[in-house]
Amino acid sequence: MVNLSVVSPVYGCEGCLEELADRVYRACNALGTIEIIFVDDASPDQSWDRIVEISSSRPWVSGLRLSRNFGQHSAISAGVQHARGEWVVVMDCDLQDVPEEIPKLLAKAISDDLDVVFAQRISRRDSLFKRFTSSLFFGILSWLTGVPHDASTANFGAYSRKVIDAVNQMPERDRTFPLMVKWVGFRQGTLPVLHAERTVGKSSYSFKRMLKLATGIVLSYSEKPLRLVALAGLAFSTVSLGMVAYSFWQWTQGAIQVAGFTSIMASVWLVGGATMFCLGVVGLYVGQVFRNAQGRPYFFVSETTRSMNRGLQ
Repeated sequence: MVNLSVVSPVYGCEGCLEELADRVYRACNALGTIEIIFVDDASPDQSWDRIVEISSSRPWVSGLRLSRNFGQHSAISAGVQHARGEWVVVMDCDLQDVPEEIPKLLAKAISDDLDVVFAQRISRRDSLFKRFTSSLFFGILSWLTGVPHDASTANFGAYSRKVIDAVNQMPERDRTFPLMVKWVGFRQGTLPVLHAERTVGKSSYSFKRMLKLATGIVLSYSEKPLRLVALAGLAFSTVSLGMVAYSFWQWTQGAIQVAGFTSIMASVWLVGGATMFCLGVVGLYVGQVFRNAQGRPYFFVSETTRSMNRGLQ
């Protein structure tokens, strides 16, 4: 028997919350005590009203409403900080993460003595474009951070209490839950699971948001861009020295009578552009340091349901 908390960030999925709550309860009730925590990330629809309604008739369901849209991973952090179970399952609210797979994740963790079991989506039910961009995203991310990232795994998984406690101690504002779990270590594994098609709403991750997420991850977990800037500076310096040496040799041979306007302008633009690029990368890191040095919370809870004060059911 286990004490289980299921955390699900909610954004634009009011139509499937009741089904999600009931399916999770039916799948996990026999395992022990359970609580389901819905975290409304300032969803533009009526998700909060649905959460309040569902929690009023189902004592195992609780709700948190954030004061504004802080992002999916900040919403997950809010949920896991309020979770009380010895095991915590994080899953999306759109029913693509199949609730009936939760007992398998917990069984894998307990039988293999693991602290983390990531759900591995072998056959993703997403569009070809989303699968391609996701693979490209994680491929570039793996190269920049030096840490392997599997596009088939995301937030869905089972996490032990000591893993959740370790993640909750991490103070950075740019949160990426699965990467934080991987960073803290402990015994980790994966389990192939079913992945369902999305029936309600659509993904809120536009290309712009994916790019912003990727930038935040790289700045938080990797120094490789700074090393690349240093290598680029070395390369440009080498090329510049070569050009100076070649020009001096040409002058000694009498081949240069008048300084060439084209070569001067090309050199100015080349060096100027490289300098601005390098300063931009360094500036991104300075901005990241500044945001973390401010020490601002990465979420605020504006409302909770009354069932937040109840025990696990």
